Amino acid sequence: MEKLLLSHTGYEVKEARILRTSRLTEKDKLFELSLVDGEILDFEPGQFVEVSLLGVGEAPISICSSPTRRQSFELCVRAVGRLTTALHRLEAGDIVGIRGPFGVGFPITRLIGHDLLLIAGGIGLAPLRSLINYVMDNRRDFGRVHVLFGCKDPQNLLFRDEIELWQRRMDVGFQCTVDRADPDWKGNVGMVTALIPGVDINPEETFAVMVGPPVMYRFVIAELLKKGIPEDQIVLSLERHMKCGLGKCGHCQIHDIYCCQDGPVFFYEKIKDLKGAI
Repeated sequence: MEKLLLSHTGYEVKEARILRTSRLTEKDKLFELSLVDGEILDFEPGQFVEVSLLGVGEAPISICSSPTRRQSFELCVRAVGRLTTALHRLEAGDIVGIRGPFGVGFPITRLIGHDLLLIAGGIGLAPLRSLINYVMDNRRDFGRVHVLFGCKDPQNLLFRDEIELWQRRMDVGFQCTVDRADPDWKGNVGMVTALIPGVDINPEETFAVMVGPPVMYRFVIAELLKKGIPEDQIVLSLERHMKCGLGKCGHCQIHDIYCCQDGPVFFYEKIKDLKGAI
């Protein structure tokens, strides 16, 4: 009988060393990591890894860096539970466990040669940042690119330095909005859906990709359909359903699909009729 290696099962945990951390918001922290054994983490934009701490637990976290920057990878961690709170206490030099990557990423081969409308809400900017930076690093492979981002308030604005760079680029249209402004905010105020009608696109040539809280999807999709974007050119991530990464726990099951294996990225036309998907 052929010996089954643990590395072939998806259960293997590899050690990763934290190279750098930076505070993004009061609740969000960015980690740059590399695998201790020197191996390059081979992933696609939109995939995730399982991050573990011995004696604390494990959780799925989306990779927020681009695979074009291969020597390390980045995770944006929001402190919302036991594991993520423990991760926030770690600093450069500390070791964590990594399984993966898992899941289906954004359909890069389908997107190449087309215009892109990339829409993020809140923490959804983290996984979408992987695709945004991939597109930036391969800009000639894509047509017109628009990025729309909405968050609750200026204090929850992620990746401020990068946002300023995106805003200054001449080959990318970037707009940001907040639900609630403070006295220093000079940008748009309102839901991210309010930005969509004003974006000049050719719907037949445009792929729309969105990542954000579940409540956002129905309203964004309605606006995209009004713009004439075909259902088979609307892409979204259902990352919120994931748990084990292996399709074993059933936590992410929606009818006959498992988000951690069949997703987390899906075309809207494939899941629009699945109750509970959106």
